[in-house]
Amino acid sequence: MHKTAQYSKAAPRQRTLDQDLRSDKEEISPNQKPEDSIHRRDFIKRTGLAFAGVAAASTFLPSVRRGMAAGTNPTEITFSSAKFFGKETIAEVVDAYNSSQNKIHVTYKELPPPSSSTEVHQGLVQQLARRNGDPDVFTQDIIWIAEFAAAKWALPLDEHFNAEVMKEYFPGVVQACTWQGKLTALPWFIDSGMLYYRKDLLDELGAKAPETWGELIDSAKKLISAGKAKFGFLWQAKQAEVLVCDLVSFVGSNGGSILGPDGKTVSIADDAAVEAVQLMHDLIKKDQITPEDVLSWDEEPSRGPFTGGEAAYLRNWSYVWKISQDKANSSVVDKVGVVPLPHFPNKKSAACLGGYQYGVNASSKNKEAAIEFVRWMSSPETQLRFATQIGLCPTRSAVLDDPKIAQEQPFMQQLKPVFIGAIGRPVTPKYPQVTLVLQSEVSRALTSGNVKAALQTAKDKIQAIVKT
Repeated sequence: MHKTAQYSKAAPRQRTLDQDLRSDKEEISPNQKPEDSIHRRDFIKRTGLAFAGVAAASTFLPSVRRGMAAGTNPTEITFSSAKFFGKETIAEVVDAYNSSQNKIHVTYKELPPPSSSTEVHQGLVQQLARRNGDPDVFTQDIIWIAEFAAAKWALPLDEHFNAEVMKEYFPGVVQACTWQGKLTALPWFIDSGMLYYRKDLLDELGAKAPETWGELIDSAKKLISAGKAKFGFLWQAKQAEVLVCDLVSFVGSNGGSILGPDGKTVSIADDAAVEAVQLMHDLIKKDQITPEDVLSWDEEPSRGPFTGGEAAYLRNWSYVWKISQDKANSSVVDKVGVVPLPHFPNKKSAACLGGYQYGVNASSKNKEAAIEFVRWMSSPETQLRFATQIGLCPTRSAVLDDPKIAQEQPFMQQLKPVFIGAIGRPVTPKYPQVTLVLQSEVSRALTSGNVKAALQTAKDKIQAIVKT
């Protein structure tokens, strides 16, 4: 546990989830059953929280309204967030906000880390369902935004952050923060899937990093045939949330989708999606550049052989970079490159978007203060602080270009082309039910080879879910 800075009245009064949630009988979302909660992957690792940052915290403190009369009681608001680690903690960033001005005081309520995603989700559901305004501000996984908005727990933010302001953020994350045409979350940080490749092996072939799936398959086969790589392309096909993340990238790279923008039109059985899932199957069974073991692999089992020098290509999240450059854990130091995932001919790369974003409680009794706090938390200065001190990739394009990141977190800037093409998972308040169907039916398609039938079944089941 870190030591809270000794500000006389500015230090956040931190509470834990256990202190705040005393009852398991609170109302939950009408669309979310406890057993439907999603077991996400080790999200802390995938966001690259181990990135080192050396900038002093005080460098990033904006000068915010210091002119209030001494002794004026500040407006009190609360902030619930999943727990993140780095050179700083979330509590210390809240410290900085409280000490930067004396109009608003924020009490921080710490939730479990994102690796305990189910607990974080249920903690927020229980708090927000009370509709008593506590917490005033919260952070949420990008896949919960539609659920919280549909339950009317999240305050629409359009009148506070207009279209010109939102142009400063990556388009994909803004889209993910929007529900039924309304901005209901404000961007914080992002991550997405990307293609890691062996630069040294491609140099031996005289090949460049692949832009299409065909190029990847061709080079992977050559490397396997020449004995240069045991595995061609590693990814994750375990019947879990990560399979849906991979699915989004494959389908999106063929111009397809799973759900339409209206959240009701199901397109998972359309030709583009069928062709994409057929490719996923063929990589294993026909082209044989992906081992059947991926059917039981999530991120770490797929990462190990790549950083162990056995694979030419890997689809994974940003956390892999630091491991790949660590001589104690990697045999491919200085041999790895990162590019956007491949696409089908005449289509575009489509990385699956991840990350946590800010929400304002629709029942907050101090909405203006809550808005001011999230404005500061999502400001360029604070996003730069999160990037250099905690290793969270900014959602503002200009911040990612900042020279301080080039100096302290150079890998982040390599990710910009990846994030520009990033797309979200299906946007629906019924996402917990939808993802379980996708996991089951896509897994069945990959093992049986009867892709079209499995996806038609998925479509029928999802239509029944989203139309209720």
